[in-house]
Amino acid sequence: MRRLLRRRHGSEAERAGEVAAAAAITTPPAEPDLQAAAFFDVDNTMMRGASIYHFARGLATRGMFTTSDLLKFAVGQAVFRLRGNENPEHIAVARETALAFVAGSKVEDVVRLGEEIYDEEMSDRIWAGTRALAQSHLDAGQRVWLVTATPVELARVIGQRLGLTGALGTVAEAVDGVYTGRLVGDLLHGPAKAEAVRALARREGLDLTRCTAYSDSANDLPLLSLVGHAVAINPDSELREHARKCDWTIRDFRTGRKATMAALPIAAGAGAIAGGVAAALALRRHYRSR
Repeated sequence: MRRLLRRRHGSEAERAGEVAAAAAITTPPAEPDLQAAAFFDVDNTMMRGASIYHFARGLATRGMFTTSDLLKFAVGQAVFRLRGNENPEHIAVARETALAFVAGSKVEDVVRLGEEIYDEEMSDRIWAGTRALAQSHLDAGQRVWLVTATPVELARVIGQRLGLTGALGTVAEAVDGVYTGRLVGDLLHGPAKAEAVRALARREGLDLTRCTAYSDSANDLPLLSLVGHAVAINPDSELREHARKCDWTIRDFRTGRKATMAALPIAAGAGAIAGGVAAALALRRHYRSR
């Protein structure tokens, strides 16, 4: 009897599944639009706060980073943000310091930790509004890239988790899977972002006049000015003013206290690299303790 009931219930389930599938309305995929693409900054554009700061927080929970270290560079990031611009000397110092600490770190370890920490610390910090904008480009058959000063390995993790096409980020040299302590090129910051997108456009056959860029910071004006459609997301005051003058679209997904506290902790360019330095230092200490 039980066998009969299981067989009957099984057949009923199969029938229900067949009926549901037959009634489903299929939406055909969009035709690929190979000449148009979208480029998204990460920190405070795609994600609340600084991706590298959240990465460092993840390291702290693993005992690879002290609370004191975390507080110091979080305050440093806020200072960079509140100043509204970035001194080339600060960027140079950040670059030199970063080079001193990434040497010896294993690429596979950074990627593995990035995946774990994204799931634990970052996934619920993605702005739903910005994510929807990225999806709208994908739905239109366009490719979507992240463009960030964050190390490219972490940027790729974020892009993959969001289902995007890829990511452009700061590239550190690695030999046999181990970072050498040298950068390939320079920090992907300010004008370098625009140059990276220009190079990608040449390689991929993109028409930049049909492309769209999104950012929260005036530091990304070279990138925003490069494409045909610029959108200011959660903009700082300088970018908001510039966007209004240029009649660019402005989207602000912050509300109330979130908007007033946007500087804590948000990394802009060198501020993000300061966080990267701290994270790399933690990794180096970890490897040395093995």
